[in-house]
Order: sequence, then C-alpha cells, then structure tokens
Amino acid sequence: MRTRVTKVAVLTAAAAMSAIAVAAPVQAAPAALPTANMEAVIKAAQIDPRRPGTTLTPGAKDSVLLVERALDARNLLDGQYVDGHFGTATISAYAAYQRSLGYTGLAASGLPGQTSLRKLGESRYTVGNVLDPGGRLTYHGELMNGRTKAMLVEAERLLGRQLGITQGSYNPGGVGGSAGTHDGGGALDISVAGMSAGTRTDVARKLRQVGFAAWVRTPSQGPWGYHIHAIALADTDQSPAAQHQAGDYYLGYNGLANRAPDDGPVVTPKVTWEEYQRR
Repeated sequence: MRTRVTKVAVLTAAAAMSAIAVAAPVQAAPAALPTANMEAVIKAAQIDPRRPGTTLTPGAKDSVLLVERALDARNLLDGQYVDGHFGTATISAYAAYQRSLGYTGLAASGLPGQTSLRKLGESRYTVGNVLDPGGRLTYHGELMNGRTKAMLVEAERLLGRQLGITQGSYNPGGVGGSAGTHDGGGALDISVAGMSAGTRTDVARKLRQVGFAAWVRTPSQGPWGYHIHAIALADTDQSPAAQHQAGDYYLGYNGLANRAPDDGPVVTPKVTWEEYQRR
C-alpha cells in the first residue's frame, strides 16, 4: 500500500509539472538584425549625389534604407528622403551625424566610415562587406593608404612595370589644378614620362581593371602636363572632390568640371578593388 501511494504521488507530481510546462509561455528567439552592405552604401554615396534625378544605385536600396531610417530616427534626415537614394540630403544628414560623434574635416564629409556606420546601426542593423582603407604609408616616395598601395601593386603586376607617382594622397591643397581631389585618400597622379600614347592608355586601362577611376590628363584639359589621374573607388577616406569624380566615372563622365563624356579606355564592368579580388 505504501508503495502504491508513493507511485500515485509521483505520477500526480509529474502531471502537475507537465501542466506547468505546457502553460509556460515560449520565449521567442530575438529576431536577427538586418545587414547593411557597406560596399553598396559607399557605392550609392558616391554615385547618387551626382545623378540628375533620384534613380537608385542597383543593389544598394535595402542597405541605404537601413542607414536612412537610422538617420531619420535621430531626427537628422527628413522622412521624405528615406527612399534608398543616397543623395545630397542623405550626405548632409550623415555628415551631421559624423559631427555629432566629434568628427571634423574629411572625417565628417558625409561618406560613411566603418566606425560611424556601425555606431549608427546599434540595435538596428549589422554591417557586412566592410571597407577598410588601411593605414597611411609611403610607396614610391608618396603618401597613400594600404588599400591604395595594394591596388597599385596589382596594376603594376598586370602591366609588368612599376609606375612613378608625382602626387599621392592626404595632400591638402595639392598640386595646382587638383581641386581638392588629393586632400584625402585614394588619389594618385602617375607619371607618363617616356610613355607612348598607347602605353598611357594601357596604364589607365589596367588601373581601371583593379578598381581605380583613371584618366589620361592632357595639357589641353587644364593647367597641367600629361599625366594619369586615378581615384580609388570606394575609398572611405576620399575627399568630397574625389567622391564626385568616382561618382562621375560610374556615370560615364570624364571626372573634370565640364562633365564631358568619359574619354578613357572602356572597361566593363566597372569594379572596386574588392569586386576585382572576388572575380
């Protein structure tokens, strides 16, 4: 009898525990945050402000919307501009956000960097396809960042020759006629001394193949001698003037103030350094 009572008690307790388990609410796993593709955001931030309208950069809308919604939530961007187009209003709003973090100068140009992009997205989104310009260094006697050097080294490998640099990056004011393009990162002027016209074009082509917007500049275009001007696409240290040249390159212009049709060698598709490496 004592054994029977014990079994009944055990069964009753087990049933009670089962009922409690059934009645207990199931805690739903927290929803995963969406991911902002930094490569897509930077591409849109370069191209969209140079467009005549509000056409979206292919593949960038979802990531740009994440950034714009976060700016809107901070009352930095009017809701009417939360549209996936990283135009001048979004550039201005992002620059205001960068200033709120204490950034100044080129660090508050409105072009997102990985640190500010992650801070803006806290609890809202994560950041993927991160872009990093790398630290500053000297190569061929000129200042540039690690990403630009890697691009240049690869172009030299494709060419089978080394290139002379007449102006590097991070050169505020720069050489006369540079119009601020060398104030930040990713900008190079390359010597064409001793090169034929065909060789100059081939150098520009190889630079484009690895991710530069590159043009052969001539004395007829401005107050300079023959040289090759190159801007590393998607370099997050770019000056605003360099950002505009990158956007114009994507849109088929020559990177000059007259915005004439691109006069450089045709390279398709137009790729960044990261895209080139994945090919």
